[in-house]
Amino acid sequence: MKKLLIAPALVATTFGLGACSENYAVEGGLAGAAAGAGVAAVTGEDIETYALAGAAAGGLAGYFIDKNDDCDGYGRDGYLDEDCFGDDGYPDDPRY
Repeated sequence: MKKLLIAPALVATTFGLGACSENYAVEGGLAGAAAGAGVAAVTGEDIETYALAGAAAGGLAGYFIDKNDDCDGYGRDGYLDEDCFGDDGYPDDPRY
């Protein structure tokens, strides 16, 4: 029974972070955790393991999806948001 409480706890602790992010990492993680827990419940596997694996996969996938399609400048990792290339004060897109 304790394992069934992990997914709601994950949702409760990360839900507030979604409003601040520039991508869908949090939402992807939540959806992945729910999907993983659902698969584990149906197949009789370990719910905690599947929820964590689903959260990791969903969070990683959501990280690469830009929410607002606006120029958000440089991120904490030092990379320039691809929506900024060519805007005033930013370099041209080096990929073209």
